[in-house]
Amino acid sequence: MQKIGKIAAVAAATAAAALSLTACGGDSDTAAGPGSPAPQNSAAPASAPSAGRECTADDIKTTGSFGQAPTITIPDTCAPPKKLITKDLSEGTGGGAKAGQKVTMNYTLVTWSDKQKLDSSFDRGQTFPLTLGAGEVIPGWDQGLVGIKQGGRRLLVIPPDLGYGQGGNGIKPNETLVFVTDAVTVPTDKG
Repeated sequence: MQKIGKIAAVAAATAAAALSLTACGGDSDTAAGPGSPAPQNSAAPASAPSAGRECTADDIKTTGSFGQAPTITIPDTCAPPKKLITKDLSEGTGGGAKAGQKVTMNYTLVTWSDKQKLDSSFDRGQTFPLTLGAGEVIPGWDQGLVGIKQGGRRLLVIPPDLGYGQGGNGIKPNETLVFVTDAVTVPTDKG
C-alpha cells in the first residue's frame, strides 16, 4: 500500500510539472504551449509513419463550438502532414486578424504521436493574449492565425519545423501539434 502511494505521488508530481511547463504566458524557456517561440534547430522532421497518405484537415475530427472546450480526434489511418494546415471550423465576424495586432485566444493542444491533450486554456479558464506575427508564439500560430475573425474557431495542424522542432518541456522531438483555437478578441479595423 505504501509503494502505491509513492507511485501515485510521483505520478501526481509529474503531471503537475507537465501542466506547469505547458502553461502559456510563462517563461519562454519553460512553457511548452503556443506562448513559447520554437527553439532554433536545423534538424529535419522525423520521417512520417508508414500510415500511407498524409492526413488532411478533414481527417481530423473535432467536437464543440466556439467557447466550448473542444475534443480533437487524430486518425491512425494517415501520416502527419508536413506543411501547416488551417481550417476554419466556424468563421466568426468582422475583419481578419493581421500581423501586429493584439488578439486573445482560447485553445486546446493535442500531440500527434500519442493523440493526447497536452494543454488547454479552456481547462484553465484563462484566455491567451498575443501580438500576432511578433514571434511571441511558435511560427505555426503566427502564420496559422492570420485572417481568423473574432468569434471564429480554427483548426491548426502544425508540423515540427513550425512548432517545437527538437522538442522539450513536454513536447517530443519532431512532434506534430494539433490545435483548435478560438479567437476571443480580434481588433476591428478603423478605416
